[in-house]
Formats: sequence, C-alpha cells, structure tokens
Amino acid sequence: MARNIFHVDFNCFYAAVETQRRPELRGRPVAVCGSQEDRHGIVLTANYAAKPFGVKTGMAIWQAKQCCPGLVVLPPDMWEYIRISKLAREIYEDYTDQIEPFGLDENWLDVTGSVGLFGSPMAMAKEISDRIKFELGITASIGVADNKITAKLGSGYKKPDAITRIEADNYREIAYPLPVRDLLYVGPATEKKLNSLGIYTIGHLAQCPVDCLTYKLGKMGAVLHTFANGKDPSPVKRTDYAATVKSVGNSATTPRDLVCGEDVHLMLYLLAESVASRMRDLAARCMVVELYVRDTGLVSFTRRRKLAVPTCSSAEIAQAAFELFRANNRWCQPIRSIGVRGAELVEADAGVQTSLLDDDAKREKWERIDSTMDHLRQRYGYMSIRRAVTCADPELGKINPRDDHTVHPVGYFGG
Repeated sequence: MARNIFHVDFNCFYAAVETQRRPELRGRPVAVCGSQEDRHGIVLTANYAAKPFGVKTGMAIWQAKQCCPGLVVLPPDMWEYIRISKLAREIYEDYTDQIEPFGLDENWLDVTGSVGLFGSPMAMAKEISDRIKFELGITASIGVADNKITAKLGSGYKKPDAITRIEADNYREIAYPLPVRDLLYVGPATEKKLNSLGIYTIGHLAQCPVDCLTYKLGKMGAVLHTFANGKDPSPVKRTDYAATVKSVGNSATTPRDLVCGEDVHLMLYLLAESVASRMRDLAARCMVVELYVRDTGLVSFTRRRKLAVPTCSSAEIAQAAFELFRANNRWCQPIRSIGVRGAELVEADAGVQTSLLDDDAKREKWERIDSTMDHLRQRYGYMSIRRAVTCADPELGKINPRDDHTVHPVGYFGG
C-alpha cells in the first residue's frame, strides 16, 4: 500500500513570527540574529524581503548589514517560537497521530490512514496550509510524497507558501535536475566528494553505481543512492514515540577567543560538568568522549576516544577531551567555539568489565562530588558552587552551559 507523507516546512520561521506580531515590519527586510555581545552574532533567519539583498542564514550581522543597510535586526524569542510550533502540532493532530518533528519549524506527517476522512492528499495539504495561515498568521511550504526524503525535497522545491507533489509519475522530471545538495544529508563536504566523481545533480547520483559511491563515502554512499532514487522506507514516528538517547552533548561559542591551553581546559571543564550532569539525570554513563572544535577561521574538527570504563565523572570526561585537543590541535587560529559529547551511553548500574590498572575508587569519589554539586545547584542556583579552575577567568567562567548554550539534538537517523 502506497503511503501518503507530508513534510511541512514553515517559511522563514523566526522572522515570520516576528513580523506577524509586529505588523509595522511587514514588507521590510528583517533578520533574527544571535547576540552580538555574546558573539553569537550571525543571522538565524531572514525574511523574503531581505533575501534579494543577499542576506543569508549563517552570515555575520555586519556582513548582512553591508548587504542590506536598512536591515531590521531582532533578537530571537525562543519561547514564542516553541509556542507557535506547539500550536502547529495541534493542527497536525487533527489529521494524524504520526507526527515527527525535524526542528521547531519542520514536521513529517503520515496521513495515509486519514485520506478516507479528509479527501485526497493534495486537498488535505491545502487544508493544513490554509489553517496555518489563518490560525497562526504565518505560511508553510508542504511536500507531498510517498516517503519522508522525497516529501522534504518537495517542501523545498517551491517557496514560499507552496504545495508540491513528487511521486513515482513525476519524480524524475522534478528531482533529477535538482542540485545534489538539495538532498537531505548532502552537506558541503559530501557535495565536494560527489562533485569529484562528476555528480552534480540528484539524477547523476541516482544513476551512479552503488559500488562507486560506497568506495567514496562508505555506507552513507548507499543510503544517498537510495534517497536519490526516491526511496526511503523509514516510518514517520508516532506522537508518543520516545527516542532512546544515545549521546549527550553541549557546545558553546565563547565570549572571547580561546588562545591557550588554559582557556581550553577551563571551557572543557564547564562543558563536561553540563554533559555529566545530563547523563546522571538519565541514569547513564558514556563509553565514548567526543570533542568538537571550531577556530576563528571557521575550520573545525571532531575527534572521539573510547574509554576503558564507562563514566559520568565530569573530571574524567574533561580530561579525555583535553587529551584529544592536545593531540589534534595545532593552534593555527584561536578557538571560537568548542563542544563535548558523551556517546555510546549505557545504564549507570549496568555491569562492566573493570581494569586492574584503572582507579575505580577515584572515579567513584569524583562522581559523588559531581552528584553533590548537582544537588547544591538545584537548590541554590547553577553558579552557587564552581570549580576553582573556572574562576581563573571571570569572562569565560561566567558561562552556564547547562542552561544557556547548545544542546545537541537527535538527527534524522536517530543518533
């Protein structure tokens, strides 16, 4: 039985919400941007009035203002965006209980079982689109297909406020000429590798031998080949689905550049405390520590290390991350942002094979200290107790990564 899948993608979501509640800004170029004071000064979303000037997501604010001198820059109001996202979900729930979010502004809907109640998929998509405009005051583009990947391709095909059907009868006509970067999970690095094989469009990717792709991209080559051929068997998860958490990560763009090992060591302790605390909330320990670093030249790297014994000790996580940093960074540029992740989580009380060379008593002592800090922070506030190392630099030490910085989400493949 063929499925009927929608991908609903709000148009310029943050900027649309801001102009909806500020009518005086309608028709003017608007960009929602991160804080310039805290050095998150990039464009998060720009509306369609700003795009003709060359304003793009990820652009620095000063660059955006050079492109568009009349640009209205607004700070993000995440609580309002979350509220609107929840109201949209209430609309979707009138049509299906299979709703899978992909960020605040995107959702997949499986409406296969609702066609008999609401009419054709295109009629249902039109009704949902009209309700979003009438009830929320913003617009969305909707892709209609028989799988999630192609539905997402459809929602991006025409913008703003469009409905595009891409199924077997018109898939090659619409999808094959599109640039390969339009396919989900073809980022800049993957696009460059595909271009080196002479693959520039989705059609080229679909017709390329699988063996060639797996040789160049590994297992992901076969996945992308399947996607390019308009196939994706993955289901749209139900509303009550709870994903198994496999990793916990935290990152921060620092208020000033990190220029020495002491700066990095301080930041890694701050981030490791947040990561370890989240793992304790989940009654879990990690088997792998991952480090993410991006310098001021926007060059980044990610490294990981397998631990001998699972841990939720912030000291142990920070030390492993710092060793990764020292082994892999050459200080070509100062560091702008940094992140730590605990991966391959296991249950905290799961039995493990310990090592005669490992100091389990020391690990248990540090974990008890961490737990005590958790209780004190819950009662008196996050900054009520701090490690001495984090007091060495007041500017960096003031960061509260638990509440104020990026928590890495679960991706499409559930990792």
